[in-house]
Amino acid sequence: MPLPRPLRRLALAATAAAATVALLAGCSGGGAGSGAPVNAEPVTGGTLTYLEPQTWTTLYPPAAGFYPNGGIVNNITDRLLYQDPETLELQPWIATALPEVNEDATQYTFTIREGVTYSDGTPLDAANVVANFDLFGKGDSSRKLTQSEAINNYDHGEVVDATTVRFFFTAPSPGFAQAVSTINSGLVSNSTLAKTAETFGPGNATTVIGSGPFVIDAEEVGTKVTLKARDDYDWAPPSREHQGRPYLDGIDLIVAAEDSVRVGTVVAGQADAARQIEAPDEAQFAAPGLALVAAPTNGVNNGLSFRFRNPLLADIRVRQALVPGIAQEQLATQASPEGTTVASQSMPDSVIGFHSGLTTYDFDQEAAKPLLADAGFTEATPLTLTLS
Repeated sequence: MPLPRPLRRLALAATAAAATVALLAGCSGGGAGSGAPVNAEPVTGGTLTYLEPQTWTTLYPPAAGFYPNGGIVNNITDRLLYQDPETLELQPWIATALPEVNEDATQYTFTIREGVTYSDGTPLDAANVVANFDLFGKGDSSRKLTQSEAINNYDHGEVVDATTVRFFFTAPSPGFAQAVSTINSGLVSNSTLAKTAETFGPGNATTVIGSGPFVIDAEEVGTKVTLKARDDYDWAPPSREHQGRPYLDGIDLIVAAEDSVRVGTVVAGQADAARQIEAPDEAQFAAPGLALVAAPTNGVNNGLSFRFRNPLLADIRVRQALVPGIAQEQLATQASPEGTTVASQSMPDSVIGFHSGLTTYDFDQEAAKPLLADAGFTEATPLTLTLS
């Protein structure tokens, strides 16, 4: 059952607005804001203090979908292709052009940009690109490294020449070009590719080497990660207006689990940005010098998935009753951030392939009651479900 789409809720002070765009590079969709404008003129220098509600768990790119992981991986790695967050158009990045694809989408050929290096000085070359996708496309169970969920039917990669790579698939893989533009396909150095699941984890952040605009400079396990700008960075996507070194000197990502701490620290001007601002706190960011930004993930909407093995849900009539029995509009307007809308399907309306003609689920409590009664429930019988 689709529920309101997931939003990345970011509160920020006006002085950090331009700098924060770099931190959120790769977040999809448009923004909704209040208070100060977020598209201020860029300011060079300074360190952005960013408050994160959760602790990162791994910097292995295929597992970067968890927000705290992605917030780091997104800033220390580059990808073969760049996807414009507004138009969704794929564009060159580390690849010099879009790939050549055979007729049945089982072979993809990329030309690799020359002169790109990792922060340890090693080259990002054709052999390294193949090594990245041989790991991401298949995983390695011996090291407890999972296959990327963004890559399907992967067989192997080959180095064609010094600047050309070709990837082969066991069946058509039409989504591979888009997959190589995601943070799950962030490119890492050969030494990083040799890591295990454990050494991709907390306590090892400074040893994860990417070619991106920032480098992990320091880590306080469970508390803080410090990123510093890479002075010689000069291979942003050609379509981006800003090229070269990041505007910021650094980013301090600080874990602040308490909502009140994140909100209060930004409102007091002691931090520049915070993620995950809950609905009751939004009004505080209407003040001058503050703003809210909400960007849909362009991935999958939040949803309620039924675990059929649960005895309470084993009866199909109970599941049928839950569909009209949940007030989705109420969830969207009262329990969710401002601007959240009710979804009609699992995919958000901002992605390619969205179908607007699907039937929506209307709230109809009276229709749910006889189904629950037939399943043995009465109004005096509590039905408690734990969402996880």
